[in-house]
Amino acid sequence: MCGLAGIVGRVGEANRLALQRMTDAMAHRGPDGDGIWMGPADARGWGVMLGHRRLSILDLTSAASQPMTDPERGDVTVLNGEIYNYIDIRRALGAQGQTLWSSGDTAAMLRLISMHGFDAVQELRGMFALAVWDPRRSELLLARDALGIKPLYFMRNHDASGDWTFAFASEVRALLRSGLLRKPRLRRSAVASMVWNGFTVAPETIVDGIESLWPGEMRVYSQDGRELRRKRYWTQAALPRNGESTDQDVAMALEDSVRRHLASDVPLGVFLSGGVDSSAIANVAKRVSRDPVHSFTLAFAEQERNEGEIARAVSRAIGTQHHEIVLRQEGFVDRLDEAMGSLDQPSFDGLNSFFMSQAVAQAGFKVALVGSGGDELFGGYTSFRDLPAMAAWSRRLGFVPGALRNAGARAFARWKAPNGGAFRPQTRWAKLPTMVEAGDDLLALYQCAYALFLPDTHRSLLGTAAQGLDAGYMGLSADVVAALRAEVEGRSDLSSIAALEQRLFLGERLLRDADSTSMAASIETRLPLVDQQLLEAVAALPDDVRFHPVRSKAMLRSAGLQGLDPALFDRPKSGFELPYDHWLLGALGSEVGEVLTDRDLMASVGLAPTVVADLWRAYRSGAPGLYWTRIWCLYALASWARRHGLSVESAP
Repeated sequence: MCGLAGIVGRVGEANRLALQRMTDAMAHRGPDGDGIWMGPADARGWGVMLGHRRLSILDLTSAASQPMTDPERGDVTVLNGEIYNYIDIRRALGAQGQTLWSSGDTAAMLRLISMHGFDAVQELRGMFALAVWDPRRSELLLARDALGIKPLYFMRNHDASGDWTFAFASEVRALLRSGLLRKPRLRRSAVASMVWNGFTVAPETIVDGIESLWPGEMRVYSQDGRELRRKRYWTQAALPRNGESTDQDVAMALEDSVRRHLASDVPLGVFLSGGVDSSAIANVAKRVSRDPVHSFTLAFAEQERNEGEIARAVSRAIGTQHHEIVLRQEGFVDRLDEAMGSLDQPSFDGLNSFFMSQAVAQAGFKVALVGSGGDELFGGYTSFRDLPAMAAWSRRLGFVPGALRNAGARAFARWKAPNGGAFRPQTRWAKLPTMVEAGDDLLALYQCAYALFLPDTHRSLLGTAAQGLDAGYMGLSADVVAALRAEVEGRSDLSSIAALEQRLFLGERLLRDADSTSMAASIETRLPLVDQQLLEAVAALPDDVRFHPVRSKAMLRSAGLQGLDPALFDRPKSGFELPYDHWLLGALGSEVGEVLTDRDLMASVGLAPTVVADLWRAYRSGAPGLYWTRIWCLYALASWARRHGLSVESAP
């Protein structure tokens, strides 16, 4: 787990300094070492420059330092992440008579790609973003792992007379720090996405001019920065649909994934909330690990959010060495600025991972396994129950005229979610008319169900950020809508919901937030349940085995909780969330209210100041159906923009 950066442009001091600023901005991602490589220039002085920050996990010697050059073939790479099948790759290379200079994963990856070409990236299993320079072809490869665990951002120079054409990095903030983007500003469509979803959705980022590679994408560039090739080498559309996998296949794939994720030359722990997902990871880790398993839990004074006692009971049953960290409101408020500063892009989530990662780092660990991904794999969210039911009812009632269906939905919504003040409740019942209009379109139903606000409230909150939005906007760009529809085409309702959860809620919220907030503490988080081969094994299960009973995650319980008393997990599902709802009515509310009532700040980020202020007052007064997520989303957006000095208009 590291930070990478690169520039394609004039090989000289100006670009070297820009690259150094990018790597310096990512010092938290790699406090164990840094380096810059400047390739040979062509006839007009153009070339490739690579930078890296290192967090030493595998092969702690200087032989694994980056940028790494293959001593025999001359290829150069920078890698962020882990290649979990690197031992298999090393064995295969050894069988071909190849010897490597480092015992880590980067050398194995580099020699594989050097020998077999850029398409060999498809043979990598892991979480990674990488760049590889091939001196024989004078071509640069950029690639991102299949499930999008590790980020990779890039920007182009539209000034043909400039000294650079292309730059990339592991963080949006690093590209901003480079100074190459002369007049950075917020992207209006990304602001609209943030207010709809609570996060931006790749390939857009919150900054106009900075984009993200798609999950499972590779791109190839020439020495002068021209794009030569673009390919999605893996998408969920390729997942098996044969129903031929068995529970034993899944159990073996889970154990294999956990074992590979345990590979480390430094101390390693497990985030343990006491829920099914993290408990399954800790339980399997204890079974397959040769070393003691350390578990960590974040506990709260507010008992309704506190899972400390449950996690302690699970830890005792598994046999982990347990550590509990209690986070109180005053400690959260005292470190709020630092926590918000850990976010690479604004998000209404992620700070729980920040505080957990800080505690794990203070305990002397550099790697932590987390349980994210189980709900998406095995149908743990209410979306798996509600959305297929909505789609089924829409099909059954297709004979009823649309006007009559819509009128009935509006009347029912008024009864279930009556208007209690300036803002209608922003709940799923209040969304019923919009969902009825969506019919059996699962993507539209999904986006409506997860929207933070009703469509008309969303529009009213946007000021200048509403410019250019289509009338039927549902929180996603047209490119993303097309890609998602292709990924779910021909699938059952349940497997379609799983694909959407994997790509959006997990991929664009949980994974990205966990990456930036954990790396702020120089902690590598690993996700055994977010593994390409495990997903392929699970996707090949029949739906009635994979998902039923819906929301029970029975398959994961069977595969991961062997030997544990089922009564430990016989309780309502609760997410791993900080008690914002309590804290926003206490000391935290002062800071949040100051931001949300700052008219100039709200206008600068593309929001409607009066509407935002009214929403804040309605929340503070206890208006029904206004949950903390709606407030925190707007606060996170504005505070991030203020921190980085960005607005929807370019700086002069």
